[in-house]
Amino acid sequence: MFWILAAALTAAVAIALLLPLLRAGRDTDDAEAHDAEVYRDQLDELRRDEAAGLIGRAEAELARAEIARRLIAANAREKAAPVDAAAAAPPSNRRRNLFAQAVIVVLLPAIGLCLYLLQGRPELPAQPLAARLAAPGNDLNILLAKAERHLAENPDDGAGWDLLAPIYARNGRLDDAANAYSQAIRILGGSPERLDGYAETLIALANGIVTKDAREVLQRSQALDASNPRTRFYLALALEQEGRRDEARGAFEALAKDSPAQAPWLPLVNRHIASLGGNGAGQAPGQTAGQAPEQAAGQAPEAAGNGAPGGPTAEDVAAAGEMDTQSRQQMIEGMVDGLAARLKENPDNFEGWMRIIRSYVVLDQRQAAEAALATALKRFPPESDNGRQLLALAGELQITAEGSGQ
Repeated sequence: MFWILAAALTAAVAIALLLPLLRAGRDTDDAEAHDAEVYRDQLDELRRDEAAGLIGRAEAELARAEIARRLIAANAREKAAPVDAAAAAPPSNRRRNLFAQAVIVVLLPAIGLCLYLLQGRPELPAQPLAARLAAPGNDLNILLAKAERHLAENPDDGAGWDLLAPIYARNGRLDDAANAYSQAIRILGGSPERLDGYAETLIALANGIVTKDAREVLQRSQALDASNPRTRFYLALALEQEGRRDEARGAFEALAKDSPAQAPWLPLVNRHIASLGGNGAGQAPGQTAGQAPEQAAGQAPEAAGNGAPGGPTAEDVAAAGEMDTQSRQQMIEGMVDGLAARLKENPDNFEGWMRIIRSYVVLDQRQAAEAALATALKRFPPESDNGRQLLALAGELQITAEGSGQ
């Protein structure tokens, strides 16, 4: 069935392209015949005007003689024209016409067939939309489409919104993630994980700024779980961004004091303490203000179990705290490898490049960080806004990329 349809479409396109070429040279004959018809119509109209008295006899005779002269000339040109006007065309024109016809009839279908055999999969069975929706398998887009259709029909399904929100966040659809978190909180109420995910999404939408709305959400989360390190970190960061340095340092110091000795977010907390004039120590290279603690440890947002950009679940935090140094290093390297694979599939993910460059520096893989920087600068030229951010990050991490202009 497919081949029949493909052949029919190819023939239809070929005919549509051939018709103008086959009719080439006939336009002149048609014009001559049209002129003769016009003159005959003028003679008939002149007779009617004369019979109705609209024109005098003398003027009618003069007009009739002129029209007749033109009609005789048109008939003479029509009889003198060759039967096959195309054959009378110059040889070069005829050759070009024939070559164009051969290309349309032979070459175009042959090229199309070769491309399909190289790139197509004729052995695959048909996959109608209804069947794909009924059995989506691992196709994330279809799963999302089914979930979105379900929520469009059942907008008060809080569990559906709660499930969809972190998936949106992991795939960079932050506006959709914020809406899904908002709907889930409206229907199911707030929980620390749900509220923190919503707050992190709002912060990501604001390019790392803890906005008023995000701070209010975090305060609601803190009221439910005052010991949550994720919530405490962002609230301390909000104080720092507002210029309340003493309060921010006190909040970071309290978080550091309550954190396990091997907590993956502790180096970043110590860095903030040091930048605020405290005595923090032990921070790892490559950490920047505005990162969540778990991001400083090299985690990508997709690695977080709750799907919030860069945030761990309570289980992730507990598991990381219980790991020894080697196991935690292996876990981070696995996450970075996963992020690198995703960047190969989607090299336009600017935030992903920023994150993986930091992560390589955290892992003390500076050559890999410089290679990633060079690749990112090819996608985002140094003169663009994103390119300038990459160069600023490179300066902060003290890395260079060949050809970056640093």
